[in-house]
Parts: sequence; structure tokens; C-alpha cells
Amino acid sequence: MNADAAAVRAAVSAVADPELRRPIGELDMVRDISVDGGRAQVSIVLTIVGCPAADRIENDIRRAAASVPGVTEVDLSIGVMTPAERKALTEKLRDGRPARQMPFGPESLTRVILVSSGKGGVGKSTVTANLAVALAQQGLAVGLVDADVHGFSIPGLLGIPAGTQPTRIDDLMLPPVAYGVKTISIGMFLREGEAVVAWRGPMLHRTVQQFLTDVFFGDLDVLLIDMPPGTGDIAISIGQLLPHAEVLVVTTPQAAASDVAIRSGLVARQTGQKVIGVVENMAPFTLPDGTVVDLFGTGGGAAVAEALSADSTSPVPLLASIPLSPALRSGGDAGRPVVVEAETDAAALVIRDLARTLAGQGRGLAGRALPVRVG
Repeated sequence: MNADAAAVRAAVSAVADPELRRPIGELDMVRDISVDGGRAQVSIVLTIVGCPAADRIENDIRRAAASVPGVTEVDLSIGVMTPAERKALTEKLRDGRPARQMPFGPESLTRVILVSSGKGGVGKSTVTANLAVALAQQGLAVGLVDADVHGFSIPGLLGIPAGTQPTRIDDLMLPPVAYGVKTISIGMFLREGEAVVAWRGPMLHRTVQQFLTDVFFGDLDVLLIDMPPGTGDIAISIGQLLPHAEVLVVTTPQAAASDVAIRSGLVARQTGQKVIGVVENMAPFTLPDGTVVDLFGTGGGAAVAEALSADSTSPVPLLASIPLSPALRSGGDAGRPVVVEAETDAAALVIRDLARTLAGQGRGLAGRALPVRVG
């Protein structure tokens, strides 16, 4: 049985670029394909020299071509796009948007959720990382921006190896993907152990702005932004860039955290952002014998939700109360989210429930331009 070149082309064209998450045929990466008996000769081009996904793409193409009936051998030739071809690709990816235009404005179909806290040490980043992975497990396309420039921790929480950087295609940056989540952090641009020092308002604003404009996330259902604690320069910048964003406020049960968390929610409202709920972390947990341990007290999350509801036209619910969990902590240290590594852990169950709740809400149509013509 002789293989058909058209069938080989169809199989190869369907292979997805692991960074762009689109079929390579759609990205114009497939070149000549011929078949001689059972031998398929396949020619493709990669986006850049040294493409970090090259090995995976090569293996996926060989498997795809070999799966076509009649193919017994695959010869693969790999080249690199010309500058003109890369330019055409970046224009296609932008879908007509000018370079360096922020794609997450009020008209965007992407739901933008800021995860904030009044103070550090409440586990906000751990909650954000696990929530992002849990949303991806729901089948959503998820992006994650680590906006905590001075205290970045998202790469470590998601197990992204030190030294991993976005892939650059001309002026586009393709974010690394971990557990199905496209992620960007200032930590990807620093040497291991290096810190960000002496950065003030303008530099912080520009960094966050570049994350939102120059990083190509593609079509996202949800973009999570891990905010720095407090209400400083970055909170003000994101309030200006994303006034339509929704806000999740993370606190612990103790009053010292909940009192400050209320302030972060009130400040978000001043920029026009909507507080959609409160997440209580490090809540009481139950021992095997049924004893409840309230290491950090009780009631903080409910108190924050009640206070934020008092001055709002719509109630702010306590969406989740995540119990203190050794598995959640150890998973963060190891870069293995608890929602993946310990699915039956009490914290994992609550975070997945939170993800289902958020996934079921969708995004409202207020402020969004709809493609509707009258007459």
C-alpha cells in the first residue's frame, strides 16, 4: 500500500506548536511533502534558530507522518523562517492589532482577575498558582502574570526551571507553559538568586505594561494577575491599565490580615475594579480524629466579605475557605501544585471548587463592543 502525500500533509499540518498552541499548518510552517513508496519526505520551518520546542515538534511530526497508512519511513528536513515569513507570522498572531497594543481592554473576551491581598505572608501567590492550574483543568485557556516584581514566586510555585525565558519571535514574547498555564514573571529575566532593587514607579509601570502588551498569550479565557501585597505603585498602574478587571481578595482568618485585606479591596474599587469575592487561606483544618485546629483563628474571611459588601451595590461573597495544608505548602516548595499532585487533599478540593465557581460565572457584556449591526 502506497501512502498518499495529501494524507501526510494533513497529518503533519495538524501537529500543534507547543508554544503557540496552534497547528503548524495554520502557522505556515509546513513546506514540501512527498511520498515515494512507503518513504515520506517532510520539510518544515521553525520560527527561530534554536527554538526551544524543536525536539518536541520534530518528534510529534515524525509520529504524525508515521501514523498515515502506508508510511514506513519518515525523512524530516527542518529549516528556519525568513525575516519576512516571521513578520507575516507575527502579524497573523496579532490578528490585525498594532504592535505593543494591550489586548486585554474592556472589549476583550478575556476575563481578567487580579488576586490581591493587603499584606504579605497570606499565601496569595500559592492560591493564585493553584487556581490557575485548576482553571486550566476545567478546560479553560489560562494566562498568569506575576506582577509581584519585587517578591516574585510564581515560576518556583509552578516548577518552571530557573533560567527559563520566553521565546522571542521578533517583538513578540511567547511565555513558558506550565501545567497548561501560560506564565510570565520578572524572575524569568534574572539570574538565579538575583533580586530586583531600586525600581520605582516608572520602571514598575513599564514592566507590567510590557507583560500585558509584548507577551503573546493568544486567545485566553482567563488572565490571572498575581498582585504584590499592599496598594503601591503596581496596584495603581494596573488600576490604570485594567480598570475593568475583577478582584479576588485573599486573607487569612486572623484579624491582623483581614483588617488590611479590606483596605486592598476598597482601593481596587477606587480605580473602578469590581471585587468579586474573598478567599480565606490557612483556615482551620480537621485532624483524622475529628479535632478542628484553628491555628490562625477563625472568621477573618467572613469579616472581609461582610465589610466589602457593606459599601457595595452587590454583595461580596466568601468564595472559598482553604484549610491549612502541609500538601499545599510542600507542593509549592517543590513546584508541584497540590491540585495536580494531591487531588484528594482538602485544600486541593476547595481550590478546584473555587475554579469551578469562577469558570461557571463567565464574563459580563458590560463595556464590551459586540459585533452586531442594525439594519
